[in-house]
Amino acid sequence: MPDVLPTDVSDEEFKKWVTEKWGYKKLPMAGSTPAGTAKFFRTGDWAAKQPRLIVENCTSCYKCYFYCPDSAITMVAGEDGKAHPEFDMFYCKGCGVCAYECPGRKGEKAIIMEDLK
Repeated sequence: MPDVLPTDVSDEEFKKWVTEKWGYKKLPMAGSTPAGTAKFFRTGDWAAKQPRLIVENCTSCYKCYFYCPDSAITMVAGEDGKAHPEFDMFYCKGCGVCAYECPGRKGEKAIIMEDLK
């Protein structure tokens, strides 16, 4: 196995590489792993809640985008031509930071958190 793993490998290839390179007994101190490996883990599977966008309350302020700790938000052009958040549920942990930081419009939030269905 190479010392540096390409970023386009499958989850199984990555797990095999980590196991062969370190194994659980030889993991680096503090449990650190090579940069760029977070994309191999669907951390959104941990979520208990999910964000829901109410487009008419969105001011396109980008606060949700900048505050998201998991980079699970991208801004996309809506039908109105303005940027609105789109949530990547593969990585969103449902923490609610986006909803908390959302200023909304006229006292109404553009992002609310709902239980996963």
